Amino acid sequence: MSIRTLGALVERYGLHRQVLGEVALGAVLKHAADWNLGREATLSSGLSPATPGLTMQRACGTSLDTVIAVANKIALGQIEAGVGGGSDTTSDVPIAVSKAFRRRLLDANRARSGGERLGAFRGFRPRELVPEFPGVGEPRTGKSMGQHCEMMAKEWAIGRQAQDELAAASHHKAAAAYERGFYADLVIPFRGMDRDNILRADTSAEKLATLKPAFDRQSGQGTLTAGNSTPLTDGASAALLASEDWARERGHEPLAWLVDSQVAAVDFVHGEGLLMAPAWAVAQLLQRNGLTLQDFDFYEIHEAFAAQVLCTLKAWESESFCRDKLGLDGALGSIDRERMNVVGSSLALGHPFAATGARIIATAAKLLKEKGGGRALISVCTAGGMGVAAILER
Repeated sequence: MSIRTLGALVERYGLHRQVLGEVALGAVLKHAADWNLGREATLSSGLSPATPGLTMQRACGTSLDTVIAVANKIALGQIEAGVGGGSDTTSDVPIAVSKAFRRRLLDANRARSGGERLGAFRGFRPRELVPEFPGVGEPRTGKSMGQHCEMMAKEWAIGRQAQDELAAASHHKAAAAYERGFYADLVIPFRGMDRDNILRADTSAEKLATLKPAFDRQSGQGTLTAGNSTPLTDGASAALLASEDWARERGHEPLAWLVDSQVAAVDFVHGEGLLMAPAWAVAQLLQRNGLTLQDFDFYEIHEAFAAQVLCTLKAWESESFCRDKLGLDGALGSIDRERMNVVGSSLALGHPFAATGARIIATAAKLLKEKGGGRALISVCTAGGMGVAAILER
């Protein structure tokens, strides 16, 4: 998927055999053989083989980070142009052998005789052949992202109805955006698919309300379901970044400019919500740029879970949270919900971990181009208690 997406970018912007300063790509659920993903995709994309490739990873923020990394090099004058993006899959995940069987294979590989190789399998038990699938749980807590977000929903008193309403709105807005052609030049058809196949234009909060809780099935208080939690999907995304001079020389009109970015982390093991770090990242970003939370025309907030979005918004509205946790004089305040995720987001479009950030970047940039100017705030939560935020302007 990375190769196809990068190749499409090469075709669209006439980059065949051209040398770019950097191609930075990432993946979360990738095979060990794909350790050099960025470079391998570059070599197969149509770009010049002289283009360096970089592989990065920060869970759900991966491709937003790759975009930021490329943009920072451009801003420093180290390169003139580059690509940031990412790719992930849930239908072809890497499956590993058990630790016990892996040790046997390593012992057999080190053996110097047939007898030693056979000896490596002495005492073998069939259960050692049980495969190990990639996990998305937190090693330090043993809980999944969904379980952590369920805890956040309880802490912030985010109800089921509000989550379902946000999820339904995401589907409706995404469907309307597809109908008016917004995604026509952003989505690359793949194997006959030209739109996200989880999109449900006919869903409603009432339909979503019939689904059972997915992460707290015992207490009777669970609110997160398969409908108001983002589905993990296959996908890839990439964004071309360049200096103004490079773009002008080649006749490319910039959609938007990446102004600044911020990464934050929280101590989720000892009390902070796993997916609340964007609250800190955005606050720090606003403070550095002398902006308020209301100074934006668009808000692209990654819908990892409807509850995560609502928890973050409620935190920004809280005087005590902003004062005691963020170190501010008062609340950041509320935002105009009509400006948030206006063409749908992850709940309707899916969430291939490493592809989500660059998808959001491209979406926000096109929205600014359509409007003719303005400012967009991007916020992405990630596993490991981290968050990535950015500001786009036109």
